Amino acid sequence: MEVALVIIGLICCIVGVFGSFLPVLPGPIISWVGLLLIYLTKTVENNYWVLGFTLVITIFISILDYVIPAKGTKRFGGTKYGIWGTNIGLVVGLFFPPLGFIIGPFVGAFVGELINNSADKNGALKAAFGSFIGFLVSTFMKFMVCVSFLIVFLFIAFKNFL
Repeated sequence: MEVALVIIGLICCIVGVFGSFLPVLPGPIISWVGLLLIYLTKTVENNYWVLGFTLVITIFISILDYVIPAKGTKRFGGTKYGIWGTNIGLVVGLFFPPLGFIIGPFVGAFVGELINNSADKNGALKAAFGSFIGFLVSTFMKFMVCVSFLIVFLFIAFKNFL
């Protein structure tokens, strides 16, 4: 049973790293579940401080993942149309891998801003750029957290099982 928990936990941490790039998968949450699984084994002593701290980080990052792209759009002069366009473009972009989920939010914010104010193409482009920057910051942040969780997982696994 312990081997199965460790293998499933490792798979969760690896899938979490990929999930940090794919908006469909909640990367930090999946990575945290991987950490939880290794602590459920009998060999690893429970450390509620590590689990609690990483859970708080996971919740905080998950909330910021939704806030940062919208704030990026708004900071560069975007409106709610640009924010909605960012979210719709993100979903539509998933159907056009591998660059669709990067280009989708940009195009979505641009189209959303054009719908809101069709005369101001420069303002729409600026808001789309803000959306893109917000998306990149959010993705990088999730990636760093998921890689950190994977490193913690591997450290615990090697320390307790080898």
